[in-house]
Amino acid sequence: MLRIHEELRRGAFTNCSKLARALEVSRKTIVRDVAFMRDRLELPIEFDARINAYRYTHPVSAFPTVQVSEGELLALLVARKALEQYRGTPFHRQLEVSFEKLTGGLKDRISFSPADELQSVSFKNVGLGKADLAVFNALSSATLRQQEVEFDYRKPGEKKPARRRVQPYHLAHRENLWYLVGFDSERRALRTFAVPRLTNPRVLTTTFVRPPDFSPEKFFANALGVLGGDRDYRFVIRFSAGVADRVREREWHESQELRDLPDGRLELSLRLGALPEVERWVLTWGADAEVLQPKELRHRLRTTATTLLERYR
Repeated sequence: MLRIHEELRRGAFTNCSKLARALEVSRKTIVRDVAFMRDRLELPIEFDARINAYRYTHPVSAFPTVQVSEGELLALLVARKALEQYRGTPFHRQLEVSFEKLTGGLKDRISFSPADELQSVSFKNVGLGKADLAVFNALSSATLRQQEVEFDYRKPGEKKPARRRVQPYHLAHRENLWYLVGFDSERRALRTFAVPRLTNPRVLTTTFVRPPDFSPEKFFANALGVLGGDRDYRFVIRFSAGVADRVREREWHESQELRDLPDGRLELSLRLGALPEVERWVLTWGADAEVLQPKELRHRLRTTATTLLERYR
């Protein structure tokens, strides 16, 4: 059947006689296998009497068979366990349905017991973002079909939202929150929108073509998390010996470089494009982190520290 699929996929003119000769089986076997592929595997096979050959009515990229190794099965079970962190959010049911589709072809050979599987594995994300499923579905549909979308968006700190018209390029899940990256028609520039602050979306009939040079990897290349920038800062942050191992254990950014100091402290170097996001991250380490470069960030942190001192005096 894989051989038949390959012949049909490449558009070869083939029928039972040709396939029987090529595969050295009977014509009856070919008829049985084609019927199985069409009726049980739901492949779009039809016999075209005009050319006396079988053909696919529309392109088929892969043969619908499921073969998994022990490691891949473990990954599926871990993924099933990971769904629990989304329980209570609009995404849980949608993710659960998708997982059932992925594992549906295995159920005749493998029994899944969600209550018992992988009790030694757990997941916990702090501050998991909230988003309305109807809003998310509208945005994902517009992004996939390359249709412009309008929505109300409230920027952080503002009380009233403003109506925006955007060409949606990409939906990204970063730091436990969904973001929409798109071209803002009024501002004539790429912008990043937090989906939970977005309401009343309307998908328009106007279509657009996403620039071929756009990629999410390039867009977020100089961001620690979500916010990039047009600058090129070199950040050098010195961590105390008490937290050096925690810093060393994680990949913070593709540009990172680590330097061990004789007294157990650690210096982390990064190339990033914006200050505010790095400032908030450094503050989470408290007195265990000191920014050495750039001087602009040292100044911002000095101002913040002075304000905190006055507040907690």
